Amino acid sequence: MTRPPVRTGVPGAAGTAGAVHFSLLGPLTARRDGRELPLGPRKQRLVLATLLARPNTPVPVDVLTDAVWPDDPPRTARKNLQVYISAARALLGPGGDGGTDRLVHGCGGYLLRIAEGELDTLRFGSLARAGRAAAERGDLPGAARLLREALDLWEGPPLHDLRDSSGVADEADRLEARCLTVYEDWAEAETELGRAAVAVDGLRDLVERHPLRERLRAAWMNSLHQSGRQAESLAVYDDYRQLMARELGLEPSPAMAALYRSMLGRGREVRRPAAPRETPSRVTLPAGTGAFTGRREELRGLLDVLGGGEERVVVVSGPGGAGKSALAVRAAQLLADPFPDGRVHVRVRGEDGTARGRAEILAELGRWCGVAEARAEVPSGASAEVPASAGALAVLAEAWQEWQARHRALVVLDDVPDEASVRGLLPRSGTCAVLVTARGQLPGLAPVHRIALPPLADGEALELLGKLIGAGRLRTDPAAALRIVRACGGLPLAVEVSGMRLAVLRHLPLAEYADRLDDPSAALDELVAGDVSVRHRIASGWRDLADGDRWVLGRLAGLADDGCFTLDRATVALGCGERAAIRAVEALIDAGAVTSPAGEVTAHAALYEVPRLLCLFAREQGAAGQQEAAGDRTGAPAAALTPG
Repeated sequence: MTRPPVRTGVPGAAGTAGAVHFSLLGPLTARRDGRELPLGPRKQRLVLATLLARPNTPVPVDVLTDAVWPDDPPRTARKNLQVYISAARALLGPGGDGGTDRLVHGCGGYLLRIAEGELDTLRFGSLARAGRAAAERGDLPGAARLLREALDLWEGPPLHDLRDSSGVADEADRLEARCLTVYEDWAEAETELGRAAVAVDGLRDLVERHPLRERLRAAWMNSLHQSGRQAESLAVYDDYRQLMARELGLEPSPAMAALYRSMLGRGREVRRPAAPRETPSRVTLPAGTGAFTGRREELRGLLDVLGGGEERVVVVSGPGGAGKSALAVRAAQLLADPFPDGRVHVRVRGEDGTARGRAEILAELGRWCGVAEARAEVPSGASAEVPASAGALAVLAEAWQEWQARHRALVVLDDVPDEASVRGLLPRSGTCAVLVTARGQLPGLAPVHRIALPPLADGEALELLGKLIGAGRLRTDPAAALRIVRACGGLPLAVEVSGMRLAVLRHLPLAEYADRLDDPSAALDELVAGDVSVRHRIASGWRDLADGDRWVLGRLAGLADDGCFTLDRATVALGCGERAAIRAVEALIDAGAVTSPAGEVTAHAALYEVPRLLCLFAREQGAAGQQEAAGDRTGAPAAALTPG
């Protein structure tokens, strides 16, 4: 897109002397104290660009591999990536006051920790959000200034020196789309302020590059009209009408036609073009839990990504009871302004834990957004609520996609069992966003922004427990309280159930309850409060696993009292070769049943872990000898451990 005028200096980017500042809004560059740094060979720059394009978010190794070797990665690809990652660490240096590594490796991939002032895309997003917030408050001068500051960060097409990599090109296209939206926001603010002339030329250039983008063309029409160029403004509409008929066989939207008609009969009054609204804003979110606490970093990340329009699909993953749904609902409650057309919560599983059918989910979405359900195609004996025929389902699916393309709404698809359950529901275009929660990491969905929920830190877990039993009681025995949350493995559901139980059993000393939870044979029996049971939640996740994965998990859970194991021990326990053991362990990591180290280490040096409560449950299943969970005790299922 057209490069906005460049200002000297980067607003808000001044930082500590010696810090490295990166730029993606143009060619990939890094500067320290005003001096440009060498970023190494092209493949190393591709790795760095991919990490910087997803700051503070795990980037899977497969994504990095595809960015560097899109066609045929060499056998040494993983080793080469480690070399490039090592070079990036040396360039980045330590981060934060504690001097911790900026670039770490976890189960979701490589995560680059970087502050707003160190990366122009983060600064751009912050300024854009501040500008939109100022506009919502009615502060148009402040909005125009902030949005212009955001645009002034651009130095040309983003990452234009690396766009021959399809992965980097996709990231660059998303950045350009964000810039286009901010340019429209800025042009509309300037027009309302009576300063339309400053935006006319830039809007013309952008319309030439994006001729079917209606909001952009409406902003150009308004800016021309206010500048006294009425004939040109009306000609812009006529050109658009002809283009729509020729290319798509459609008429301009009712909102665009109304804008045109109003210009035929008015002078130079300002009218801000509004996106068409077929239905009023609707909100169908469950009530959040009053005990929601912690997850501050993850919540901030969700608000930044979804509120800034950076990603259309976000996946929040973690085991059952990790607090995924509570986090998603909390984020959706706080995101009213960026999604004026509504926020909806849809459970993808039924009450019994089984996956709901696509037709049922599409029917619910269709009723929510007012999309017609093509009932004429539903056979007379079928339910009136769910389209039964393949034709009706296809019509409704396409109508849902069209609705998403024209609106700005947030859809929470909660407790998704697998990729196939949601693929046809995700937006293909437009500004709608979808927040997916799932126990597994859904690696088959791409491109998405991923957030993997770790166990609660001790401080957050104690804060949650204190909200339920009272801070005063927590202070009576802080050591016992710490034992309780650690025995819960930092699992929010387990901490919450412990608090609910202790809130009723006021006579029970914290130390005695901690002793009960420390007993492996009794812990799961203690984690029950009324109809809320940690064992039942873990059992649901256990049933999600394939038979072979359950067998493997049962073997791994028996390796150590603390649930930790190495690859060598897993190989012995599973009775298979090293390659088969690696595949089996990584399959459980994908499913959220095994955690991997936070830092980058080789497979042999890594210490893996089965979370404590899942470990206890898996041992229970083995001891009970249940055929469904244990499988064939004479050997590992062939599908799970076929030698590589």
